[in-house]
Amino acid sequence: MANHRSAVKRHTQSEKKRQRNKAYKSALRTATKKVVDATTAGNKEDAIKSLCTATVMLDKAVTKNVLHRNNAARRISRLTKSVNTIAAE
Repeated sequence: MANHRSAVKRHTQSEKKRQRNKAYKSALRTATKKVVDATTAGNKEDAIKSLCTATVMLDKAVTKNVLHRNNAARRISRLTKSVNTIAAE
């Protein structure tokens, strides 16, 4: 355990941030899973709806410093590509 007051404070702050990031990343995984499930099922409308939700969540994760902007952009790009494949069929 930390010896200085500032180190104790820093530890509690980082623990709170870790818990917050963990919850947000879990929600992101759920949102992306919904897009993938709708895409594999071939359900175009549900895939587009869940893609919009996932895109907003990924963009928010960038502003909250949960994800790097390039990471979020890559995920959005891949999800959009997969949804567009069912739209073309």
